[in-house]
Amino acid sequence: MAIASGRRGALRLSAIRPAARLGPVTEAARARTRMVDALRAAGRIHTPAVEAAFRAVPRHLFLPDVPLEQAYADEAVAVQYTDGVTTSSASQPSMMAIMLEQLGLRPGHRVLEIGAGTGYNAALMARIVGPTGTVVAVDIDEALVAGAEEHLAAADVAGVDLVTADGALGHPAGAPYDRIVLTVGSDDVRPEWIAQLAPGGRLLLPLAVRGSQLSVALDLGPDGLLHSDSVRSCAFIRLRGEGAGRDTIRPVDGWGLALQLPDDGPGADPTRIAAALEEPGEPVPAPVSLGVVDVWDGFGLWLALTEPGACRVLAPDPDTGLPDDLLPLGPSTGTVALATAADRDRAGLAMVVPLAGRGDLRRPGPVAVRPFGPEGAALADALLDALDRWDAAGRPGAPDWRFTIVPDGVDEPGEVPRGHVVTTAHCRVLAALTPG
Repeated sequence: MAIASGRRGALRLSAIRPAARLGPVTEAARARTRMVDALRAAGRIHTPAVEAAFRAVPRHLFLPDVPLEQAYADEAVAVQYTDGVTTSSASQPSMMAIMLEQLGLRPGHRVLEIGAGTGYNAALMARIVGPTGTVVAVDIDEALVAGAEEHLAAADVAGVDLVTADGALGHPAGAPYDRIVLTVGSDDVRPEWIAQLAPGGRLLLPLAVRGSQLSVALDLGPDGLLHSDSVRSCAFIRLRGEGAGRDTIRPVDGWGLALQLPDDGPGADPTRIAAALEEPGEPVPAPVSLGVVDVWDGFGLWLALTEPGACRVLAPDPDTGLPDDLLPLGPSTGTVALATAADRDRAGLAMVVPLAGRGDLRRPGPVAVRPFGPEGAALADALLDALDRWDAAGRPGAPDWRFTIVPDGVDEPGEVPRGHVVTTAHCRVLAALTPG
């Protein structure tokens, strides 16, 4: 079902008496100005086109049930729940700014957005591509599409076509697109998206890479490969429908823990890891300091791409049976670890933990590596060695990596950097550090 946004919003807004609108509109304009000024000061916005879009589009009209202060805060806002799980949210403005800068929109571009959400991102993009461009926003959820239509009309935004469909398949009727952007996470680069890109077009998506989620801007080359232009850390709700990836989180019974296993392999056996946790070893101080960002997107990404057996240990429950608090990451807590594969004879685990007595975990500070189980000591040695190598490489984070996507059926030319390979359902992801 396709729904084109019209100008009904202008009629609805004009029906409100000016005296009733003056106070809220002025307050909203000031809040919007503060938000955009803060995004500029933080370096999230750095081009005039993106800044103009944020200043022109009123975010509060896309979050009509949210207090004005929250609508213009730099935070994500959940807008839909299913069985207690968030299935849609209005993205954090700073993350939206980062991705719009990555996308590199220009006037006249044809854009496909997968994941319509509230319609706010589509409105920003429509402002940038202008009247000669087109934005098509696809969402699998009819209720979200209907809500986005209402919001776009209320904000008097034209130039956006809303479509209820499975975004995993793209929207071939409007192809080819100069830009395709996903506002939902995916563990694959699907062939439909590549096929619907114009030559030299750009695909931007939150790509899951062995436990990390990365906003990767990929340019389609004449060789049929996609080469990353930029990489940033991110966190998005996952794609639903045909493109939904498998759940990689497995509970560790009896410990209040869970393992986040690699996307492209069986990984460790949670039952055997539970047994290994019964045999804790002494923590070994690590040679480098780590903070939350380092653990998750710096060293954590390095470990995921360079070490077999890398995994994340998550603590969704506040009380665990572990002798150490884990480093806080996101809405719950967790850390990075190495674990023995399920097919090994002896089980073991080694994970990064805060050094005893450490204060604020958000800032870089001392950490240790703690072994568990018969193979824990060997894994701890490997984890400490990985920390040494990451530190010697300059402590690279997400922006320091580059990715080449090799779709199935496309040959890899010899000049493609062959760093580390992640295999997905429809492609191979080649990862390498940027030179220098």
